[in-house]
Amino acid sequence: MTTTAGTERRAWQLVLDRVELDLLSGRLGPGDHLPPERQLAVELGVGRSSVREAIRVLEVLGLIRTSVGSGPSAGAIIVALPGGGMSALMRLQVAAQGFPVADVVKTRLVLEGSVVSDLAERCAPGPFGGAGDAVADGCPDLTESRVLLTAMDRPELTEAEFLALDAQFHLSLAEAGGNQVVTATMAGLRSAIEGYARAGLAGLVSWPATSARLRLEHRAILAAIAAGDPEGARLAVQGHIAGYYAETQLTSTTPTL
Repeated sequence: MTTTAGTERRAWQLVLDRVELDLLSGRLGPGDHLPPERQLAVELGVGRSSVREAIRVLEVLGLIRTSVGSGPSAGAIIVALPGGGMSALMRLQVAAQGFPVADVVKTRLVLEGSVVSDLAERCAPGPFGGAGDAVADGCPDLTESRVLLTAMDRPELTEAEFLALDAQFHLSLAEAGGNQVVTATMAGLRSAIEGYARAGLAGLVSWPATSARLRLEHRAILAAIAAGDPEGARLAVQGHIAGYYAETQLTSTTPTL
């Protein structure tokens, strides 16, 4: 006989399967909202409790962020595409503890500086190339990063939604590099990065001004990578990370959330 617990498990897994299929097929992407709980429950023939359980799992895995209330920003927004189990495990481990913001920032400066520098080197012209020549064949695919930047341009995004997409943009650069250890480390730090980014909102003079600057800096990072400029890419991402930390006036001992 099938137990109630087993039935509930299959029900929320059904919701997960549906959402994953929509993500992988392109029907849903970063910046899109999941259908309302009631709609998913009716379409899949499951209880709303099963839908809520699936949404909790998706949020823990870093695929969505939820916002309560009403209006266009309420509900669950997609912030990432499905990744590997190693990254998910790292996120779960890091989410269980907080780190001083200064430690996270210093780690990002080293790690992300190396990531974008390596990406730019792969886009640089070959030994026989020159100005204006085609870039090297090893230039990585940055399509996901560009999709995320487009999603961040949406004016209806809340601060939390924007910062979730921002964190995923930085992770997407690591994923483009192809180093699984670096990607897993960045995925593990994601909760900490989003935590201090949200905590710093209170210290900002103007969110519209800051978000506009962040979008410009993101595009400058991608431009330096595409131009095959390792030093320019490294300076761009490090200035971007350090600039937000300084602007938010967070102390070196502030724990991440």
